Formats: sequence, C-alpha cells, structure tokens
Amino acid sequence: MGRLGWGRHFEGLAARLDGAFGADGLFAHDRLRFVDFVDDVEDLLEEVARQEGGDEEAADDFEEFVLRHYAGDSG
Repeated sequence: MGRLGWGRHFEGLAARLDGAFGADGLFAHDRLRFVDFVDDVEDLLEEVARQEGGDEEAADDFEEFVLRHYAGDSG
C-alpha cells in the first residue's frame, strides 16, 4: 500500500483489526466472527475510496463477494 501512496490510510489498520489473526497467521474464529471481520474490512475499503475520491460503491460488494466465495456459492 505504501508503494501506491496509500500508506497514510493504513497507519491504524493493525490496531483496528487487532485480534483478527493469531500468532500463527490464521484467522481467530474464537475471538471474532468472520462476517464481522469482513464487514469491518469493507468499511475500511469504503473509507479509503472516500478519501481518495473514488467510488465507494466499488467496495460495497466486497462483503457479499467474500462471503459467497467462502460459503462455496458461486451464483
């Protein structure tokens, strides 16, 4: 993100997503529901789109896409 000039948007990202992953790098299902995590990431993407003058709607389908992908529903 830093190479794209977006580093300033992610200064507090680690703190905002703290606890989402364990020390082994795996998602911590026992600490956070995956759907809540995906919703938070979508919110962050929409925030970046607003700050960059982009299209918030482009990030709006992120949650639906990820949940359908991991639920195995391709349609």
